[in-house]
Parts: sequence; structure tokens; C-alpha cells
Amino acid sequence: MSEDKFDKIPAPNAPIKGRGAASNRESRYSETVREKIDDGWWPEDTPPLKTIVTHETSRSIITRNRSPDIPFDQSINAYRGCEHGCIYCYARPSHAYLGLSPGLDFESRLFVKPDAADLLRKELAKKTHRPSPIALGANTDPYQPLEKEWHITRQILEVLYECRHPVSITTKSALIERDLDLLSAMARERLAQVQISITTLDKGLARIMEPRATSPQRRLQSIRLLVDAGVPVTVLVAPVIPILTDAELETILAQAAAHGAVRAEYIMLRLPLELNGLFREWLETHTPLKAKHVLARQRDIHGGKPYESSFGLRQSGSGIYADLIQKRFLLALKKTGLNATEIHLNSDLFQPPSDAPVQTSLF
Repeated sequence: MSEDKFDKIPAPNAPIKGRGAASNRESRYSETVREKIDDGWWPEDTPPLKTIVTHETSRSIITRNRSPDIPFDQSINAYRGCEHGCIYCYARPSHAYLGLSPGLDFESRLFVKPDAADLLRKELAKKTHRPSPIALGANTDPYQPLEKEWHITRQILEVLYECRHPVSITTKSALIERDLDLLSAMARERLAQVQISITTLDKGLARIMEPRATSPQRRLQSIRLLVDAGVPVTVLVAPVIPILTDAELETILAQAAAHGAVRAEYIMLRLPLELNGLFREWLETHTPLKAKHVLARQRDIHGGKPYESSFGLRQSGSGIYADLIQKRFLLALKKTGLNATEIHLNSDLFQPPSDAPVQTSLF
């Protein structure tokens, strides 16, 4: 074999224990693109990838949006990146804005906002603030492993409860149980609701697809504990992955209902920007025999493309397969009794922080 030909052999993607992405491929903003090449000395064992945490200084903490696909208009993300390492996470491409890879960097190069609660207090004190439910977990999980050390989500909840401000939390972590005292007190005044995300009930699949997240069975226990504490819970079946997890839709809904969830939603797999290549790598690494089938069905859902970003379609898809998933979901709701009642959060109790400056009148 000639040297030139030998140099063109791509190195295999070796799974990294405890991590979701199979590579650290460059972002869309990278000026250069690197490719692994097998020179015959590729190591059999990949060394553990350490997590690096960086402090981030922000001037504001509440993010506002006007997307018609999202049921909230303001959110808080105390962390950038997520150590859960879920390969399907639609937030991965956001790491490109930091000059980092949406691949392994997203789950190992993390950023924290230690002053988030203080910033929130200042923003809630503004006369221009209009209370409506603030979403925690809209981008990355507010109860990812970092929260055990930093307690930033806990501090945010303390400020929100003090101000009687409604909050909606989305997580797949049992760490949320630590804050049952706050969430239960807030729920009594209709100030809190929780969405527990479950993608699969298959332990083996979950270990490689969302490696550092709480196990699916443990999440079901969290639903029960939250409900018993008076906190209304929605199960979020997200994402529904063609071929890999779509057959579990009814089972997940039935189990969630049995554990006390009152509502349910689902979101089809989304593969924006770099996530398309990362997910393809993951499929070829972990489920090579299903890779082509999964990607072909994904294109069926999004009009022949890996992802359709248009409002109204990006979360549900379109076509025969997407319609079938919707019909199955609606039928499962009838069988389980989910979505028979609404969850209404109360914004009328809001009061500015007790230490907010008082602006006196000029007249």
C-alpha cells in the first residue's frame, strides 16, 4: 500500500466511556477542519475526558423569545454546555458561538454563571418586568451534575419563590428531588410545574445515548415523588427517534401516567446544523446496522432533509410517518387519561424583591 493511500484511511470513532459524542468535530465557524487518520498506531483505549468548568460573567440572566413553537416567552440558563452528554441534544450547536465544538466540548467544556441569582433579583426589581412563567432547562439541564456543587438552580428558585414568580422546569435528573421543599411550597400557590424528559426506557440504550443522565426508571420515581409533594408533572417524550425509540411511545406514556404525571408532550428528533453529523457518527459507532434506516426515516419526517427548521414543523415534522406518531400519541392520551386537566401557573402573586430600590416620584 502506498504512503499516500495509507494516509487517507479514516480512523474509527471509538466510544468514550461516559460521553455521548463520538468526536470533537469542528463547528460551522471553524477556519480549518481536522480529520482523524489511522496511521496504524491508533490506541485501543481512549483516556478519560476531563470536564473543564469556566466562570462566565453576564450582564443579564433572563432570555426572552417570541417563538410560536415554545409555550413560554422567557427563560434562564445558568449553565452553558451539559455534562449529561445526550447525543440528540438540539442545544449542542450553541457551543459554536463560544468557539468550541458541539461534540465532546459541549459535554466537557462547561460554563457556569455563579451570579445568576443576583442578576435575576435585579431584573425582577425593574418596573418594566412583567411576570409570566420563567422556564428553566430550555437549553441545557438546570440539574446537570454541576448543580450538585454550584447550587445555582437552587438559588434561582429561592429568588423566584421570594418574589412569588411562576417557574416551569424541564429536566431528566433526579437531583431535582433535592429541591422538593421549595417546589412543593411554590406548587401550593400554583407557582411551579415540572417536565420530566424521558426518551427511552431501555437501560442499555440510555447508557450510550444519554450517558451521564439519570436512568429512565429513576426518572419515573422522581415523577412519583414530585407528584406526592403536590408538584404537577408533565412527561416530555423527547426526542422521539425513528426506529430507535418510536416503538416505546405508548409504554413511556403509560408508565408516566402510572407514576402520577398529569400531562404529556412529545417532540420529534431535531438535527440542526452540526448535530446532524454528530448524530450520524453516533449511529455508525453504536448502532451501525440501523444507521441508514434511522436517517432515511428522519428525512421522511422533514421533507427529504435531516431537519426542517420552519415554525410549526421543526418539533413535529410532517408526512405519513409524522402523522402516524401524532395519531398514536393522541390515542395513548385517551387510554392513559393524560392531558385531561390543564396546569395553570399564577402570575398575579408577583412582588418585586424585598431589597429592590424604591423609585420616588418627582412630583
